[in-house]
Amino acid sequence: VQLQASGGGLVQAGGSLRLSCVVSGSLSSINVMGWYRQAPGKQRELVAIFTDSGTPNYPNSVKGRFTISRDYAKNTMYLQMNSLNTEDTAVYYCNAVQWRGGRAHDYWGQGTQVTVSS
Repeated sequence: VQLQASGGGLVQAGGSLRLSCVVSGSLSSINVMGWYRQAPGKQRELVAIFTDSGTPNYPNSVKGRFTISRDYAKNTMYLQMNSLNTEDTAVYYCNAVQWRGGRAHDYWGQGTQVTVSS
């Protein structure tokens, strides 16, 4: 499984961006998928996730502003980010987990930079 993230860029506070993550192969083979971010000097943190039941979940920091979605026909996952603020500045990574052979296989995209200016 390979993941290719794109869509990052520079945006003013209050603006919006949509990130995309194209997954090689079928999304149906993925059990859990989501978006993470890592700001300079900070640990990588979860931003949005589809659990293995298909339910989207968000941390409080982005709830109501970010929306995760996916298009099975395009094998693509998205992250719509609205009302961005400077604290959202980070490298954003897409992640996919496959359960195979009794264990979890973890895959990461290369990251896309999101910079929010004040």
